[in-house]
Amino acid sequence: MADKDLVLLDTGLTRAAEALGDITPRVMQRLLARFPEAAQRFDSLCSWDRTPEVRARLEGEMVEQALYCLMRWLESPQEVEIILYGSVPHHAETLDVPPAMFTGLLEAVCDEIIATIPADVGDELQLWQSLRADLVALIARAALN
Repeated sequence: MADKDLVLLDTGLTRAAEALGDITPRVMQRLLARFPEAAQRFDSLCSWDRTPEVRARLEGEMVEQALYCLMRWLESPQEVEIILYGSVPHHAETLDVPPAMFTGLLEAVCDEIIATIPADVGDELQLWQSLRADLVALIARAALN
């Protein structure tokens, strides 16, 4: 891990926050476009309270978790491995959330951030593509666990 990568990571996150604000609605739109069946999963997870606030909180927590994993990967990959090796199988077994949806969520978060990167900032784009590839591969390994 290089300090340069951490600066690029922070730059991308800051730019996305300034340009987009809360990325949760955009991420969820991307996720549901790719996995329309995810809407039913959210409904069943929130069946105890169908108010929009409960679902919005769940969606926000999911996006927050994906962002956390992306932000920590460079400095603490073992921590992210522990998180995903616990989360991916647990959600698949107990909540019927397939690993592909985990991947879709992570990719949607990355896509939103990558969309804000100017075309002439290749090193930042490369970093985000690398983060995406690393965590998608980690999710696939966690699913086999």
